[in-house]
Amino acid sequence: MNRIYIIKANGERAPFQIEKLKNSLERAGADKKTVDQIVEYVEGTIYDGITTKQIYRMAFRMLKGKTRVGASRYKLKKAIMELGPSGFPFERFVGKILGQEGFRTEVGVMVQGSCVVHEVDVIAQKDNDHFMIECKFHGDQGRFCNVKIPLYIQSRFQDVEQQWRKQTGHRSKFHQGWVYTNTRFTTDAIEYGKCSGLGLVSWDYPKDNSLKDRIDRSGLHPLTSLTTLTKAEKTGLLKKDIVLCKELSDNPQLLQEAGISKIRQKKILTDSQELCNLH
Repeated sequence: MNRIYIIKANGERAPFQIEKLKNSLERAGADKKTVDQIVEYVEGTIYDGITTKQIYRMAFRMLKGKTRVGASRYKLKKAIMELGPSGFPFERFVGKILGQEGFRTEVGVMVQGSCVVHEVDVIAQKDNDHFMIECKFHGDQGRFCNVKIPLYIQSRFQDVEQQWRKQTGHRSKFHQGWVYTNTRFTTDAIEYGKCSGLGLVSWDYPKDNSLKDRIDRSGLHPLTSLTTLTKAEKTGLLKKDIVLCKELSDNPQLLQEAGISKIRQKKILTDSQELCNLH
């Protein structure tokens, strides 16, 4: 069989790797029979030049027919894209993940630097760690964070850090700037982060502690993952600053207030609770 090339979200051509599809389905919790069925169908349907988006749609449609929650896990990357377009729900989402990891967080705060005042997406503190975090949200998977972004964020952090160090008790603290993005960093951006001491977190970086790894560990899935909510319902909840499935599970009255029927409420809550379980 001739090698098939696919078109990635950024326009690059790359060889189709069936193992990547298998891994993503297994990560979503699909059983072996379901994985084998989807893989067999995709292998028999794809053609040279097919896009990753088309392959995703094929697999998602089949998986949704087998398991709603599995489909919700499978669409995690797309679900984070759906937190847009403003980017503020993504900032709240990052704050929630850090909160689950034991940080005290503030989202969307004005911070006095040594030279100027900065609007900072997230401030996170735990023990002696004091972090300034900027969140770069992209609604397009093909958009990467290039080196200009960490360069800019590091200069802002250095201005803030100078002011922090003047405060009582801050000399012994570890201050650091971070950039979180829902897409990816370019190679230059990663190299600059390593060299400058700026922390970087993207969809798949760093290894074993990326955004998707941390969501898996915490069980904090965005409500946009739920296949049982309509687009309009998701938008309405996001406007109320609700971003997590867990927030729906903990506050079922939110669904009542959104005018959702009791039958659908039950399905939504069942899926939310299953998604919140660590896996």
